[in-house]
Amino acid sequence: MRPLRRNFGRDRAYYRIVDDLFGFIPHNVELYKLALIHKSASLILEDGRAINNERLEYLGDAVIEAVTSDYLFIEYPDRDEGFMTKLRSKIVSRQSLNALAVHIGLDRHVISNGGAGIAQKHIFGDAFEAMMGAVYLDQGYDFVNRLLINRIYFRHLNLEELTESETDFKSRLIEWSQKNHLRIVFRTETEKGSTANHPVFYSTVLIDDMEIGHGSGDSKKEAEQHAAFSVSQYMTDEQCASLLDRLDRLARQSAEAPK
Repeated sequence: MRPLRRNFGRDRAYYRIVDDLFGFIPHNVELYKLALIHKSASLILEDGRAINNERLEYLGDAVIEAVTSDYLFIEYPDRDEGFMTKLRSKIVSRQSLNALAVHIGLDRHVISNGGAGIAQKHIFGDAFEAMMGAVYLDQGYDFVNRLLINRIYFRHLNLEELTESETDFKSRLIEWSQKNHLRIVFRTETEKGSTANHPVFYSTVLIDDMEIGHGSGDSKKEAEQHAAFSVSQYMTDEQCASLLDRLDRLARQSAEAPK
């Protein structure tokens, strides 16, 4: 049926997309058509309901996390829960899934209407999650497990690189501040102009009341991670010097304190 469905019929373009991306012809192509519709391009029904890939994205998120857990449990038989949990969070992060979507070419097929700020959103990663949700409903868990591990992770995921990379910049910055007895605050608020449907958050990192980093994102968590990352990338020489002076004063006070 592959040649017939790829080359004939009104849905042949969608059969080709799924076959080219994942190497199989689907049973229910409507699921995959839906998985490609970002909420910015929602189809509005007569009763007012919006049709887009958000429900499939929700399902796919759970499927990907379950498959990734299986994968890491087998791949790392001697590593503890903390290691596997941390690595899994890197693999299923929005940034990682967005990169995977681009690697396999899914980004060329996502349907959206653009608009302000759409380029900053992880719409391709969202579509990837929706696609995995569609595969699960169409083919079952065992199939999506083999597809994700053998065809996608094996070809496009570098576990060694992910293991060595650091993504939780906020936790690292908090640990550093506590170790050096510095007070750290993340001041996060909704940016002006953002809406309830498309919120944008802006975060400022303050260490001992000195602003040293900024970041924005679609959620408070994302904005604060970006702000923490900016500290290591964009801290000025003056800010570094001020923090070092503060550390020197603390060290002297500790040394002079009565034993």
